[in-house]
Amino acid sequence: MSGIGRASVLIGAGTLVSRVTGLLRSVVLVSAIGAAASADAFFVANQLPNTIYMIVSTGILTAVIVPQIVRASAAHDGGSAFISKLFTLGTVILLLVTGISVACAPLLVSAYAPAFSDDQRALALAFAYWCLPQVFFYGIYALVGETLNARRVFGPFTWAPIVNNIVSIAGFGLFIVLFGGGQPPVSAWTPAMITVIGASATLGIVLQAGVLLLFWRHTGARLRPDFRWRGMGLRNIGQLAGWTFLMVLVTQLAALVQSAVYSTASDAGEPGQAIAGNAALIFILPYSIIALSIGTPYFTQLSEHVAAGRRAEVPRDVGASVRSITLLIVVSAAALAAAAVPASRVFTTSADQAVQAAVVLGGFLVGLIPIGILFTVQRTFYAYNDTRTPFVFTLVQAAIAAGLALAALALPADIRTAGVALGQSISIVVQVVMATVLLRRRVGDLRVRRWMLALARFLIAAVPAGAAGWGVFLLLGGADGWTASSQLLGAVGALIIAAVVAVVYFALLFALRAPELSVAVGMLRRVRPKR
Repeated sequence: MSGIGRASVLIGAGTLVSRVTGLLRSVVLVSAIGAAASADAFFVANQLPNTIYMIVSTGILTAVIVPQIVRASAAHDGGSAFISKLFTLGTVILLLVTGISVACAPLLVSAYAPAFSDDQRALALAFAYWCLPQVFFYGIYALVGETLNARRVFGPFTWAPIVNNIVSIAGFGLFIVLFGGGQPPVSAWTPAMITVIGASATLGIVLQAGVLLLFWRHTGARLRPDFRWRGMGLRNIGQLAGWTFLMVLVTQLAALVQSAVYSTASDAGEPGQAIAGNAALIFILPYSIIALSIGTPYFTQLSEHVAAGRRAEVPRDVGASVRSITLLIVVSAAALAAAAVPASRVFTTSADQAVQAAVVLGGFLVGLIPIGILFTVQRTFYAYNDTRTPFVFTLVQAAIAAGLALAALALPADIRTAGVALGQSISIVVQVVMATVLLRRRVGDLRVRRWMLALARFLIAAVPAGAAGWGVFLLLGGADGWTASSQLLGAVGALIIAAVVAVVYFALLFALRAPELSVAVGMLRRVRPKR
């Protein structure tokens, strides 16, 4: 367990710094281009490389690379030959996909923002030509990072994004110095303005991948171009990756529907892509820090147990991972719910806009606890080389999310984006229930009752803790108070509220004698190096 504890703390610390600098990046971006029509255009363009990369590689890398490299490590060369073949194949695919993406930029922008005006679409397209080359560098970063994870080298993959954030902050700050920032209308953008924003975003991704490559030696593998792909198990990898590709594809098709609905709200002058994107950024912050830091080392360990035939260990690891994640995810959900307006003010330009964004954030928060549990459940299937079952329950989730997004078109424009966010959360709740039932059939007794008892304890503590935080928000003036008066004060107010929620939450869990607290403390104690 000491290895899990050290890895979790290392990943958690890196993710925390990365996400905090990412939040600062978003704050500077809002200061530079606002959160309205121009910001929506940039958001659509900058999301395109993420979307394409997710379709062609993210799920495949997560589902396939770690378990396969763990198995290949038993070879006489420690898996070096397999890794070289895999890396060469991945690089070729990434180059082809990036080239096709750039050529199809006009079609992609039109698909994700059909309700944009002609000027807004033209601005988004100009940004897209700058941003789409990121696909290749995202892929290289993930290939190297997942290989490091498979070798139990967890730190660099988590810390490298900090470089991207620093470069982007500098670039967006340069934009403010040169062009004054604010909220420039779509018609005011010049080629120089577009270049500074677009080049800053892409340069950060390039350097993020470059920094991670510096740590390749820690894999212990000698990397060289190897186009002899016959005999590396491409048929098996293809079968695993095929289901994952379909899974990510249906997810992105649902995201396409959601983006189209967001664009209708943006066209009506109401919260659209930029507000939804920033609300999702706040929502995903605790998930990234908590689920990734705790769940990633467990995933590697699960893969090792399955590869070695120690399958009786799997339910224990799954349960420990879920309980550890939910212990912290629940308090995060309570804190964000109480501090929704101040937290949203950090990414908006006015108090009224912060209130609108807080409603969108509330819709996303309904799914925070379920998605934290899903992280472990889904990756357990991957440890068994089963990518077909995750496709099935993700297909259901995507269908529900897309259907509810279309239903949100019937809502008034000012709450339409929040309706889409709530629909996304409802779909995740259905997904995690279905995934857990299917995993129980695969693995056997998962001791789900222990999960639910632990979750019940956490919720009993979280409700009064969240109420205390909301009371503090009201005492500080509520939506008309100082916590919503500026971006900086919004951050300060959110931290104060979150601190109150955390103190009350953990005090109540201590009073309830929650066993998960002693386990968490034990993990942290084992992190300290032995003398």
